Amino acid sequence: MSNTLRLEIVTPEAKTYSENVDMVTLPGIDGEMGIYPMHVPLMTQVVAGEISVRKNGQDYFLAIGEGFAEIAGDHVSILTDMAIKADDIDEARAEEAKKRAEARLQEKLTDEEVAMVSASLLHSLTQLNVKRRRRG
Repeated sequence: MSNTLRLEIVTPEAKTYSENVDMVTLPGIDGEMGIYPMHVPLMTQVVAGEISVRKNGQDYFLAIGEGFAEIAGDHVSILTDMAIKADDIDEARAEEAKKRAEARLQEKLTDEEVAMVSASLLHSLTQLNVKRRRRG
Protein backbone atom coordinates (compact mmCIF):
# COMPACT_ATOMS: atom_id res chain seq x y z
CA MET A 1 0.00 0.00 0.00
CA SER A 2 1.53 3.26 -1.16
CA ASN A 3 1.34 6.39 0.94
CA THR A 4 1.63 8.70 -2.07
CA LEU A 5 -0.46 9.56 -5.11
CA ARG A 6 0.76 10.02 -8.66
CA LEU A 7 -0.68 13.35 -9.79
CA GLU A 8 -0.72 14.06 -13.51
CA ILE A 9 -2.20 17.20 -15.02
CA VAL A 10 -2.59 17.36 -18.79
CA THR A 11 -3.63 20.36 -20.90
CA PRO A 12 -4.11 20.47 -24.68
CA GLU A 13 -0.55 21.80 -24.95
CA ALA A 14 1.37 19.35 -22.73
CA LYS A 15 1.61 17.31 -19.56
CA THR A 16 2.14 20.19 -17.15
CA TYR A 17 2.55 18.27 -13.89
CA SER A 18 3.60 14.71 -13.08
CA GLU A 19 4.84 13.94 -9.57
CA ASN A 20 4.24 11.75 -6.55
CA VAL A 21 2.40 13.74 -3.86
CA ASP A 22 0.91 13.14 -0.42
CA MET A 23 -2.48 14.75 -1.04
CA VAL A 24 -4.40 16.83 -3.59
CA THR A 25 -7.31 19.23 -3.06
CA LEU A 26 -9.40 19.81 -6.19
CA PRO A 27 -12.09 22.39 -6.99
CA GLY A 28 -14.92 20.03 -7.92
CA ILE A 29 -18.32 20.84 -9.35
CA ASP A 30 -19.88 20.25 -5.90
CA GLY A 31 -17.09 21.99 -3.93
CA GLU A 32 -13.54 21.22 -2.85
CA MET A 33 -12.52 17.63 -2.40
CA GLY A 34 -9.44 16.23 -0.73
CA ILE A 35 -7.83 13.19 -2.33
CA TYR A 36 -5.53 10.93 -0.31
CA PRO A 37 -3.85 7.67 -1.36
CA MET A 38 -6.26 4.73 -1.72
CA HIS A 39 -9.21 7.04 -2.49
CA VAL A 40 -12.27 5.31 -3.88
CA PRO A 41 -12.27 5.30 -7.70
CA LEU A 42 -14.05 8.36 -9.01
CA MET A 43 -14.53 10.41 -12.17
CA THR A 44 -15.59 14.02 -11.60
CA GLN A 45 -15.76 17.40 -13.24
CA VAL A 46 -13.36 20.07 -12.00
CA VAL A 47 -14.13 23.77 -12.19
CA ALA A 48 -11.74 26.65 -12.68
CA GLY A 49 -9.96 27.37 -9.44
CA GLU A 50 -7.05 26.38 -7.29
CA ILE A 51 -5.47 22.99 -6.79
CA SER A 52 -3.56 22.50 -3.57
CA VAL A 53 -0.84 19.84 -3.61
CA ARG A 54 0.86 18.59 -0.44
CA LYS A 55 4.28 17.07 -1.04
CA ASN A 56 6.89 16.27 1.61
CA GLY A 57 5.06 18.42 4.17
CA GLN A 58 4.92 21.49 1.91
CA ASP A 59 1.92 22.92 0.06
CA TYR A 60 2.07 23.96 -3.60
CA PHE A 61 -0.68 25.68 -5.56
CA LEU A 62 -1.79 25.72 -9.19
CA ALA A 63 -4.46 27.62 -11.09
CA ILE A 64 -6.51 25.29 -13.27
CA GLY A 65 -9.30 25.69 -15.76
CA GLU A 66 -12.34 23.53 -16.29
CA GLY A 67 -11.90 19.84 -16.98
CA PHE A 68 -12.19 16.35 -15.55
CA ALA A 69 -10.41 14.34 -12.89
CA GLU A 70 -10.07 10.59 -12.67
CA ILE A 71 -9.11 9.21 -9.27
CA ALA A 72 -8.03 5.57 -9.02
CA GLY A 73 -6.45 4.47 -5.74
CA ASP A 74 -2.93 5.82 -6.04
CA HIS A 75 -3.35 7.88 -9.22
CA VAL A 76 -5.04 11.21 -9.99
CA SER A 77 -5.28 12.32 -13.61
CA ILE A 78 -6.62 15.76 -14.44
CA LEU A 79 -7.49 16.84 -17.97
CA THR A 80 -7.97 20.59 -18.09
CA ASP A 81 -7.80 23.51 -20.48
CA MET A 82 -5.30 25.40 -18.26
CA ALA A 83 -2.83 24.57 -15.49
CA ILE A 84 -0.23 27.03 -14.17
CA LYS A 85 1.83 26.84 -10.99
CA ALA A 86 1.07 29.81 -8.73
CA ASP A 87 4.74 30.85 -8.79
CA ASP A 88 4.67 30.97 -12.61
CA ILE A 89 1.65 33.25 -12.92
CA ASP A 90 2.52 36.66 -14.35
CA GLU A 91 0.04 38.91 -12.54
CA ALA A 92 0.50 41.92 -14.86
CA ARG A 93 -0.01 39.76 -17.95
CA ALA A 94 -3.12 38.12 -16.45
CA GLU A 95 -4.51 41.56 -15.56
CA GLU A 96 -3.98 42.76 -19.14
CA ALA A 97 -5.66 39.63 -20.54
CA LYS A 98 -8.60 40.22 -18.19
CA LYS A 99 -8.98 43.82 -19.39
CA ARG A 100 -8.80 42.76 -23.05
CA ALA A 101 -11.45 40.08 -22.53
CA GLU A 102 -13.76 42.47 -20.65
CA ALA A 103 -13.42 45.02 -23.45
CA ARG A 104 -14.12 42.37 -26.12
CA LEU A 105 -17.29 41.32 -24.30
CA GLN A 106 -18.62 44.87 -24.81
CA GLU A 107 -18.41 44.39 -28.59
CA LYS A 108 -20.98 42.73 -30.81
CA LEU A 109 -19.81 39.11 -30.93
CA THR A 110 -21.10 35.81 -32.26
CA ASP A 111 -22.09 33.16 -29.72
CA GLU A 112 -18.86 31.29 -30.47
CA GLU A 113 -16.78 34.44 -29.92
CA VAL A 114 -18.59 35.13 -26.64
CA ALA A 115 -17.79 31.59 -25.46
CA MET A 116 -14.11 31.94 -26.40
CA VAL A 117 -13.71 35.38 -24.81
CA SER A 118 -15.59 34.24 -21.68
CA ALA A 119 -13.22 31.27 -21.34
CA SER A 120 -10.25 33.62 -21.69
CA LEU A 121 -11.72 35.90 -19.03
CA LEU A 122 -12.26 32.94 -16.69
CA HIS A 123 -8.63 31.85 -17.15
CA SER A 124 -7.38 35.36 -16.34
CA LEU A 125 -9.60 35.72 -13.28
CA THR A 126 -8.58 32.29 -11.99
CA GLN A 127 -4.88 33.12 -12.36
CA LEU A 128 -5.32 36.47 -10.62
CA ASN A 129 -7.30 34.93 -7.75
CA VAL A 130 -4.69 32.22 -7.15
CA LYS A 131 -1.72 34.61 -7.44
CA ARG A 132 -3.25 37.22 -5.15
CA ARG A 133 -4.34 34.64 -2.57
CA ARG A 134 -0.81 33.20 -2.45
CA ARG A 135 1.03 36.52 -2.35
CA GLY A 136 2.70 36.92 0.92
